[in-house]
Amino acid sequence: MEPIRELLDRSGYEYEWIRHERPIRSAREGADYFGIDAGQTAPTLILSTDRGYVALTVAGDRGPIDFAELAERLESSSVCLAPPKEVKRATGFEAGSVPMIGHSLPAVVDRRLLHYSAVYGGTGDPLATLKIDPRALLSLNEVLLVID
Repeated sequence: MEPIRELLDRSGYEYEWIRHERPIRSAREGADYFGIDAGQTAPTLILSTDRGYVALTVAGDRGPIDFAELAERLESSSVCLAPPKEVKRATGFEAGSVPMIGHSLPAVVDRRLLHYSAVYGGTGDPLATLKIDPRALLSLNEVLLVID
């Protein structure tokens, strides 16, 4: 987790690294725990494409992901969620704990997150959450797409 904090410290973005006693496993759990709107939760999912892996950070209230549309926009013949073992191999982090930044994969970001002054998502540590300005996701990741 140190490289992520170093990236954050160099970035100039204000952030909070929030410790908690148990892992937060869903957008609803996160929203309840932090007393925020579910849309402010920002899980990072790892997608498998025929061009490699992509990190998708979405608003927690987004609903189902249109994988066919993503495949088209990413110019890939197919897109699906990467299995947990592949997530670990591709990122070094466990599925469910992938950080919003510092994962070294090309990224897709949900535009809905930009409507908030702060979003809450992964740090790579299942017992910590990152609170940060969502614009940081655009500048601290290699963003391929911003989706509506």
